[in-house]
Amino acid sequence: MSTVLTPTETAPLVLHFGPILKRMSDHDFFEFCQRNTDFRIERTSSGDLIIMPPTGGYTGRSNFKLSGLFYIWVEADGTGVGFDSSTGFTLPNGAERSPDVAWVKRARWEALTEDEKIEFPPICPDFVIELRSASDTLSKLQDKMQEYIDNGAQLGWLIDPKEKKVHIYRPNLAVEILDNPPSVSDSFLPGFVLLLHKVW
Repeated sequence: MSTVLTPTETAPLVLHFGPILKRMSDHDFFEFCQRNTDFRIERTSSGDLIIMPPTGGYTGRSNFKLSGLFYIWVEADGTGVGFDSSTGFTLPNGAERSPDVAWVKRARWEALTEDEKIEFPPICPDFVIELRSASDTLSKLQDKMQEYIDNGAQLGWLIDPKEKKVHIYRPNLAVEILDNPPSVSDSFLPGFVLLLHKVW
């Protein structure tokens, strides 16, 4: 049965505090986010603040299923560490981003210090998934996916339930768009096959 996205979710609030937040240290920004736990908060490389309210029921359900399906593969594969949408990462360009699903190769994760692991890890995930919600603008998500690739991600999937499409991002390659595919997989994640009917 298909999921129908409804325009009931609130769009993210963008605060153009660039000059102020650019001066905020990564630790201070982490503390700021801990004091505002009702929201997912991201910071762009220019210092703008993006405040994302809790998701609606359809998106939350799809996110939960997506994370669960990926968790099974992560545990069986053992070569990396998985993260859910509440995890922030400090990218090399200075932005703090929270993908809906993220995966970091174990050797890269273990190279971080314990303090770096406690706060927003200063690392770009090797693999990310963004799931488009009813309030998400496709162009904004496409820019975000390209930012991950530009900062070191090796693979990214932008899943769009509204259009039933999957946008696949890889370094130095054009974006591949799959139209209503039954599943999506990649040799970078050997053995992981995401059945899209479980997410739509």
